[in-house]
Amino acid sequence: MVSKKFFLISAAFSFLYVLSSLPASVQTKRAQATWPLLIGTEAGLYGIDGKGSRTALWTRGAVRAIKRTQDYWAILSDQGIAVSRDLRTWEDRNQGLPVKVIKVYDQGKKSFIRQVQDLKDLEIHPENPAILVCAVKDGVFLSRNAGLSWENLGMPPYRTNGIKAVAVGNLPELTVFLSHSVYGVYYLNLDTPGATWLEVNAGLENLETTDNPDEVSDIALALPRSEEGDGALPRIFASQTFRQRIYELHWAEKRFSTIWAAPVAGQTDGVGTVDALDAGRETLRFVQDGSVLELPYPPKTQALGEATEGRIRQRDDLFRFIQELPLNGGLKPSCVFLGEHTFYPEGEPINLSELWLLNTSLYPENIPGVNKEGIYLPVNHSMSPETLKPYMDLINQQGLNMVVVDMKDDYGRLRFTPHNPAITAKGRVFWPLDIDAFLPSMKAQAVYTVARLVVFKDPELAKKEGGKFAVWDSRNNSPWLGYYDSRQKKQSPGTRGEKENPLITILPAEDPDYEILRTYYDERWVDPYSEEVWEYHAAIARELHERGFDEIQFDYIRFPTDGSNLADARYRWKDPGMDMDSALISFLRHIRFQVDAPLSIDIYGANGWYRTGSRTGQEVELLAPYVDVICPMYYPSHFEQYFLAQNPPQLRPYRIYYQGTQRAQRISRGQVIIRPYIQAFYLNVSYDRKYYNQNYVRLEVEGVRAGGNGGLTYWNNLGRYDDIPLMPSRNTALGGNSRN
Repeated sequence: MVSKKFFLISAAFSFLYVLSSLPASVQTKRAQATWPLLIGTEAGLYGIDGKGSRTALWTRGAVRAIKRTQDYWAILSDQGIAVSRDLRTWEDRNQGLPVKVIKVYDQGKKSFIRQVQDLKDLEIHPENPAILVCAVKDGVFLSRNAGLSWENLGMPPYRTNGIKAVAVGNLPELTVFLSHSVYGVYYLNLDTPGATWLEVNAGLENLETTDNPDEVSDIALALPRSEEGDGALPRIFASQTFRQRIYELHWAEKRFSTIWAAPVAGQTDGVGTVDALDAGRETLRFVQDGSVLELPYPPKTQALGEATEGRIRQRDDLFRFIQELPLNGGLKPSCVFLGEHTFYPEGEPINLSELWLLNTSLYPENIPGVNKEGIYLPVNHSMSPETLKPYMDLINQQGLNMVVVDMKDDYGRLRFTPHNPAITAKGRVFWPLDIDAFLPSMKAQAVYTVARLVVFKDPELAKKEGGKFAVWDSRNNSPWLGYYDSRQKKQSPGTRGEKENPLITILPAEDPDYEILRTYYDERWVDPYSEEVWEYHAAIARELHERGFDEIQFDYIRFPTDGSNLADARYRWKDPGMDMDSALISFLRHIRFQVDAPLSIDIYGANGWYRTGSRTGQEVELLAPYVDVICPMYYPSHFEQYFLAQNPPQLRPYRIYYQGTQRAQRISRGQVIIRPYIQAFYLNVSYDRKYYNQNYVRLEVEGVRAGGNGGLTYWNNLGRYDDIPLMPSRNTALGGNSRN
């Protein structure tokens, strides 16, 4: 098991900088600067002088971006923002930024880690170094005093979080921009009293079959060149994350035009990434998958929509320079700042971030869970050699190498007999699998075993100790249970189904001829903020791994989402300052320190598609550092039925899994294995009624394999896998004409 770097990386490492890799003329110019090269890493900020000597400049956390003005340096880190005038003495500039509270539970005692919420971006006004703008997932913040204090500018009126990038400049009014993962680009004129966020999405390419532009990864302002004269406004550029497009925003028309688009070879739905715009004096640099590219600025007279195809330059020298930095301890640069004269005789500095994109593989190395393809195996079918045999035949026939088995099921029941009495004190053992016999039989056939634990949906634990651990109903002062109401004509008693179904209640309506049919969801939830709930699941996970399971997988690691009475749900274990994100982070952090095993989590498909954790707390960017595998449920039946159903509509399953797999890889910055669940079941929705068959499932598999080939799991709750087609080797990426 290779532990995650977030808690094992040491800031102490040796560094040997090879000056001979640069031309002699560049070496001479480098020596003229004190710090011609700055490197941000997971372990801090390091400077390399003209003689190649390394110096640690800031080592309190991971550095994501380096910013420079004429007055100071600033870094964006996982600890917030720090500012220095000399790169030696640093001052935190986080006053007014929202705080993330992580609860730590150790040996029966709890404490708290308080740090700045995850900052998505930091930009400095190109003409006024006192003005900074940054963003968290659901708010933009402005400073007018170089970060000494911050004011909240809010965000557009959407309940969905997902801010990705920000920018600020004079146009000529002081104007702030943001990009949102779902809803596109907005701007706010700060010099206009009562101004609100306004949409500016014209010209951006939409995500197919939707009215919203695909995500914009970065926005950059470039100062006008001297020959443009007084009064010229900055140029505004934007990169589109998954579309691999670079745009210029024509401010007068409030419209974007494409100035560069990546060529797509052999398919029309190719997914890649461009990010980290670096607007120099004459050129725009950015990072693309596996490369650094440079685009000379197009002329101001360029017509809207006229692309600069053919003018792009591949910066192989920069790519090789960054890739060959000999950082020890497994560290890789996350961002670099190359000072004047490092690469250009004219003295233009280079500032690049998001350097994880330069990795040739978007998967971490040496993770046991990579390249596993398997099935969800209902535990009831695993009890005897006779019931297990059809599944083993399927595994052998299909060349599969993994099974996922419930060890704590959807009803909160333990499906094994624990050795630890603390586990049975909180859980109920039901029809247990003899794992001491089952696991050796799997290992003998080289099958990777995954123990699935349903976490926060838990009827058994919710009723323990008088509902001590349950999500609470503030209206009824009892354990919360989600419901929805429907109005219908009054019926005779006994004909409504309420006697047969205990989850249905009849209530009077205002109109005496009608009644309210209240239907309760068959779900009971425990409090995700409860440290005792965490410890219960840590104990289960620890024992299962010690007894032979290769991996522990957490499902329903989220908050309840269904019920017209969600507003009545109360979380009595929630400590001040905590939110959904911090609850799930705290839980996974607790598990990571308690369980030395590969960890995986199941998430909603939408949370793996967009950069948002709304309603559930499942924000991939925040959870990825704590797990090894993320399993998005990209079930086509669960998306809107028109989503990606453009012609030919029968290829929709391929599109969803292909694009979804690649998006989740990039949203997680390549820190985890993306192993989606494959829909191998029929749901009575319009698309499935028309298209569900073996080819439906085949296209899903093709999409995952073409999108990354990190693995997959077939899901059928009943264990009926007649719809799985015979597939080639899992090392084969299929497709051909299906990639349209």
